[in-house]
Amino acid sequence: MAGHSKWANIQHRKGRQDEKRQKIWTRVVREIMVAARTGGGDPSANPRLRLAMEKAKASNMPIDTVKRNIDKATGNLEGVQYTEVRYEGYGIGGAAIMVDTMTDNKVRTVAEVRHAFSKHGGNMGTEGSVAFQFKHVGQMIFAPGTNEDALMNVALEAGAEDVITGDDGAIEVLTAPLEFEAVKAALEAKGFVPEMAEVTMRADNAIEMSESDATKMQKLLDVLEDLDDVQDVFHNAVL
Repeated sequence: MAGHSKWANIQHRKGRQDEKRQKIWTRVVREIMVAARTGGGDPSANPRLRLAMEKAKASNMPIDTVKRNIDKATGNLEGVQYTEVRYEGYGIGGAAIMVDTMTDNKVRTVAEVRHAFSKHGGNMGTEGSVAFQFKHVGQMIFAPGTNEDALMNVALEAGAEDVITGDDGAIEVLTAPLEFEAVKAALEAKGFVPEMAEVTMRADNAIEMSESDATKMQKLLDVLEDLDDVQDVFHNAVL
Protein backbone atom coordinates (compact mmCIF):
# COMPACT_ATOMS: atom_id res chain seq x y z
CA MET A 1 0.00 0.00 0.00
CA ALA A 2 1.10 3.59 -0.54
CA GLY A 3 2.01 5.93 2.29
CA HIS A 4 3.99 8.95 3.38
CA SER A 5 7.73 8.50 3.09
CA LYS A 6 9.78 8.92 6.26
CA TRP A 7 13.01 9.33 4.30
CA ALA A 8 13.54 13.05 4.94
CA ASN A 9 12.86 12.58 8.64
CA ILE A 10 15.35 9.71 8.81
CA GLN A 11 18.09 11.72 7.13
CA HIS A 12 17.48 14.60 9.53
CA ARG A 13 17.66 12.26 12.52
CA LYS A 14 20.85 10.59 11.28
CA GLY A 15 22.49 13.97 10.72
CA ARG A 16 21.67 15.09 14.25
CA GLN A 17 22.86 11.78 15.67
CA ASP A 18 26.23 12.21 13.99
CA GLU A 19 26.49 15.61 15.68
CA LYS A 20 25.63 14.28 19.13
CA ARG A 21 27.48 10.99 19.52
CA GLN A 22 28.11 11.44 23.25
CA LYS A 23 24.44 12.08 23.95
CA ILE A 24 23.54 8.94 22.02
CA TRP A 25 25.79 6.96 24.34
CA THR A 26 24.05 8.48 27.36
CA ARG A 27 20.65 7.46 26.01
CA VAL A 28 21.80 3.97 25.12
CA VAL A 29 23.32 3.47 28.58
CA ARG A 30 20.02 4.43 30.19
CA GLU A 31 18.10 2.08 27.93
CA ILE A 32 20.51 -0.76 28.75
CA MET A 33 20.13 -0.14 32.47
CA VAL A 34 16.33 0.01 32.46
CA ALA A 35 16.08 -3.02 30.16
CA ALA A 36 18.42 -5.04 32.38
CA ARG A 37 16.72 -3.94 35.59
CA THR A 38 13.22 -4.82 34.36
CA GLY A 39 14.00 -7.94 32.32
CA GLY A 40 17.27 -9.28 33.70
CA GLY A 41 20.87 -9.12 32.54
CA ASP A 42 20.77 -12.10 30.16
CA PRO A 43 20.23 -10.75 26.62
CA SER A 44 19.20 -14.18 25.32
CA ALA A 45 16.14 -14.03 27.58
CA ASN A 46 15.53 -10.27 27.35
CA PRO A 47 14.52 -8.92 23.89
CA ARG A 48 14.58 -5.31 25.05
CA LEU A 49 18.14 -5.69 26.31
CA ARG A 50 19.18 -7.32 23.02
CA LEU A 51 17.86 -4.33 21.08
CA ALA A 52 19.60 -1.91 23.44
CA MET A 53 22.86 -3.79 22.97
CA GLU A 54 22.41 -3.57 19.18
CA LYS A 55 22.06 0.20 19.53
CA ALA A 56 25.23 0.24 21.63
CA LYS A 57 27.10 -1.71 18.97
CA ALA A 58 25.81 0.59 16.20
CA SER A 59 27.07 3.62 18.13
CA ASN A 60 30.51 1.99 18.65
CA MET A 61 30.12 1.78 22.42
CA PRO A 62 32.84 -0.38 24.02
CA ILE A 63 31.56 -3.78 25.19
CA ASP A 64 33.08 -3.17 28.64
CA THR A 65 30.84 -0.12 29.02
CA VAL A 66 27.81 -2.19 28.07
CA LYS A 67 28.66 -4.95 30.57
CA ARG A 68 29.41 -2.48 33.35
CA ASN A 69 26.02 -0.82 33.00
CA ILE A 70 24.21 -4.16 32.89
CA ASP A 71 25.95 -5.01 36.16
CA LYS A 72 24.89 -1.70 37.67
CA ALA A 73 21.27 -2.30 36.68
CA THR A 74 21.17 -5.84 38.03
CA GLY A 75 22.69 -4.87 41.37
CA ASN A 76 26.20 -6.17 40.86
CA LEU A 77 27.56 -2.62 40.88
CA GLU A 78 26.28 0.56 42.51
CA GLY A 79 24.65 2.96 40.07
CA VAL A 80 21.94 5.55 39.47
CA GLN A 81 18.37 4.25 39.23
CA TYR A 82 16.38 5.63 36.28
CA THR A 83 12.60 5.75 35.98
CA GLU A 84 10.73 5.72 32.66
CA VAL A 85 8.19 8.53 32.24
CA ARG A 86 6.16 9.39 29.14
CA TYR A 87 4.82 12.89 28.50
CA GLU A 88 2.18 13.77 25.91
CA GLY A 89 1.25 17.00 24.22
CA TYR A 90 0.45 18.95 21.09
CA GLY A 91 2.79 20.69 18.69
CA ILE A 92 2.25 23.15 15.88
CA GLY A 93 -1.19 22.84 14.26
CA GLY A 94 -2.34 20.36 16.89
CA ALA A 95 0.14 17.66 15.87
CA ALA A 96 0.43 14.89 18.45
CA ILE A 97 3.73 14.45 20.32
CA MET A 98 4.86 11.81 22.80
CA VAL A 99 8.10 12.26 24.73
CA ASP A 100 9.72 9.23 26.36
CA THR A 101 12.18 10.02 29.14
CA MET A 102 14.44 8.19 31.58
CA THR A 103 15.15 10.23 34.66
CA ASP A 104 16.49 10.18 38.19
CA ASN A 105 14.53 13.36 38.98
CA LYS A 106 10.94 13.52 37.68
CA VAL A 107 10.36 17.05 39.01
CA ARG A 108 13.26 18.38 36.93
CA THR A 109 12.27 16.44 33.84
CA VAL A 110 8.59 17.44 33.73
CA ALA A 111 9.57 21.10 34.21
CA GLU A 112 12.02 20.95 31.30
CA VAL A 113 9.58 19.18 28.99
CA ARG A 114 6.73 21.57 29.84
CA HIS A 115 9.01 24.58 29.26
CA ALA A 116 10.07 23.25 25.84
CA PHE A 117 6.45 22.80 24.78
CA SER A 118 5.30 26.22 25.95
CA LYS A 119 8.32 28.15 24.64
CA HIS A 120 8.12 26.71 21.13
CA GLY A 121 4.42 26.83 20.32
CA GLY A 122 3.21 23.56 21.81
CA ASN A 123 1.05 22.55 24.73
CA MET A 124 1.68 19.89 27.36
CA GLY A 125 -1.21 17.43 27.56
CA THR A 126 -2.49 14.99 30.15
CA GLU A 127 -1.68 11.29 30.25
CA GLY A 128 -3.51 9.52 27.45
CA SER A 129 -4.30 12.70 25.53
CA VAL A 130 -2.48 11.61 22.35
CA ALA A 131 -1.20 8.07 23.05
CA PHE A 132 -4.28 6.52 21.41
CA GLN A 133 -3.05 7.90 18.08
CA PHE A 134 0.10 5.73 18.14
CA LYS A 135 0.79 2.01 17.85
CA HIS A 136 3.74 0.08 19.31
CA VAL A 137 5.46 -1.59 16.34
CA GLY A 138 8.71 -2.84 14.93
CA GLN A 139 9.73 -0.58 12.05
CA MET A 140 12.38 -0.86 9.34
CA ILE A 141 13.01 1.72 6.61
CA PHE A 142 14.74 0.81 3.33
CA ALA A 143 16.22 3.26 0.86
CA PRO A 144 14.48 4.31 -2.36
CA GLY A 145 15.49 1.99 -5.17
CA THR A 146 15.22 -1.18 -3.06
CA ASN A 147 13.57 -4.06 -4.94
CA GLU A 148 10.05 -3.69 -3.57
CA ASP A 149 8.60 -7.01 -4.74
CA ALA A 150 11.52 -9.08 -3.48
CA LEU A 151 11.64 -7.28 -0.16
CA MET A 152 7.88 -7.64 0.31
CA ASN A 153 8.00 -11.37 -0.35
CA VAL A 154 10.74 -11.94 2.22
CA ALA A 155 9.17 -9.63 4.81
CA LEU A 156 5.67 -11.07 4.65
CA GLU A 157 6.92 -14.64 4.63
CA ALA A 158 8.98 -13.87 7.75
CA GLY A 159 5.93 -12.52 9.58
CA ALA A 160 5.81 -8.78 8.85
CA GLU A 161 2.42 -7.11 9.31
CA ASP A 162 2.68 -4.60 6.47
CA VAL A 163 4.99 -3.21 3.79
CA ILE A 164 4.40 0.42 2.81
CA THR A 165 6.00 2.26 -0.09
CA GLY A 166 6.40 6.01 0.36
CA ASP A 167 5.86 8.67 -2.27
CA ASP A 168 9.61 8.84 -3.02
CA GLY A 169 10.17 5.09 -3.11
CA ALA A 170 11.40 4.51 0.44
CA ILE A 171 9.94 1.28 1.84
CA GLU A 172 8.67 0.81 5.38
CA VAL A 173 8.28 -2.66 6.91
CA LEU A 174 6.09 -2.97 10.01
CA THR A 175 6.04 -5.87 12.45
CA ALA A 176 4.61 -6.76 15.83
CA PRO A 177 7.23 -5.81 18.46
CA LEU A 178 7.97 -9.44 19.32
CA GLU A 179 8.43 -10.36 15.64
CA PHE A 180 10.85 -7.50 14.92
CA GLU A 181 14.10 -9.38 15.43
CA ALA A 182 13.03 -12.42 13.39
CA VAL A 183 11.82 -10.33 10.44
CA LYS A 184 14.92 -8.13 10.50
CA ALA A 185 17.19 -11.20 10.54
CA ALA A 186 15.30 -12.78 7.64
CA LEU A 187 15.58 -9.60 5.55
CA GLU A 188 19.27 -9.12 6.28
CA ALA A 189 19.93 -12.76 5.40
CA LYS A 190 18.59 -11.96 1.93
CA GLY A 191 20.70 -8.81 1.61
CA PHE A 192 18.07 -6.26 2.64
CA VAL A 193 19.79 -4.05 5.22
CA PRO A 194 17.56 -1.28 6.62
CA GLU A 195 18.69 2.31 6.91
CA MET A 196 16.80 2.46 10.21
CA ALA A 197 15.41 -0.36 12.35
CA GLU A 198 13.78 0.00 15.76
CA VAL A 199 10.83 -0.86 17.94
CA THR A 200 8.97 2.41 18.14
CA MET A 201 5.65 4.23 18.50
CA ARG A 202 4.17 4.86 15.05
CA ALA A 203 1.38 7.36 14.43
CA ASP A 204 -1.81 5.96 12.89
CA ASN A 205 -2.52 9.15 10.94
CA ALA A 206 -0.22 11.90 9.66
CA ILE A 207 -0.82 15.66 9.73
CA GLU A 208 0.29 17.67 6.70
CA MET A 209 1.94 21.02 7.42
CA SER A 210 2.79 24.18 5.57
CA GLU A 211 6.48 24.93 5.12
CA SER A 212 6.47 27.57 7.88
CA ASP A 213 4.60 25.34 10.34
CA ALA A 214 6.91 22.42 9.52
CA THR A 215 9.93 24.59 10.35
CA LYS A 216 8.40 25.58 13.70
CA MET A 217 7.46 21.99 14.45
CA GLN A 218 10.97 20.74 13.67
CA LYS A 219 12.38 23.35 16.05
CA LEU A 220 10.09 22.14 18.84
CA LEU A 221 11.04 18.51 18.20
CA ASP A 222 14.76 19.34 18.14
CA VAL A 223 14.51 21.21 21.45
CA LEU A 224 12.67 18.29 23.06
CA GLU A 225 15.20 15.78 21.73
CA ASP A 226 18.06 17.89 23.08
CA LEU A 227 16.82 17.64 26.68
CA ASP A 228 19.17 15.49 28.75
CA ASP A 229 16.48 13.14 30.08
CA VAL A 230 14.69 12.56 26.76
CA GLN A 231 15.16 9.18 25.10
CA ASP A 232 12.72 9.41 22.17
CA VAL A 233 10.23 11.82 20.66
CA PHE A 234 7.33 10.51 18.56
CA HIS A 235 4.96 12.64 16.49
CA ASN A 236 2.47 12.52 13.62
CA ALA A 237 3.59 15.57 11.63
CA VAL A 238 4.71 15.28 7.99
CA LEU A 239 7.87 17.41 7.86
